[in-house]
Amino acid sequence: MKLPETFSNLIEEADNLKLYQKLIIQLNKDFLYANIDLDFEEDISPKSLKACLHEVVYRLIQEKFNDYLNLLYIIDVSEGKIKNLNGDDALSLSEEVSFLILQREWQKVWFKNRYSS
Repeated sequence: MKLPETFSNLIEEADNLKLYQKLIIQLNKDFLYANIDLDFEEDISPKSLKACLHEVVYRLIQEKFNDYLNLLYIIDVSEGKIKNLNGDDALSLSEEVSFLILQREWQKVWFKNRYSS
């Protein structure tokens, strides 16, 4: 599996495979496991999803760093990918981390869809 390299590619692929709603469900499940009070509507637009996720990740980095680390652990975002990001600007860092979260969640949804039959 080749991971999508942009948010647009990820959403396009999820739509094409009719898995966008499952992506949202997976996000909600992992946020719940991480005890983060966030529940995306299953019909949320991709643009709103991106903005909301970015805002939440930014707030976690700024105000609840332990919760942020726990979320990354629960979702299983690659530690190596996180370490390769530039942490000088929290706003751009949170945007990049948001995409890594979506990539990892997409990977889970794609594999479940592909191999659960």
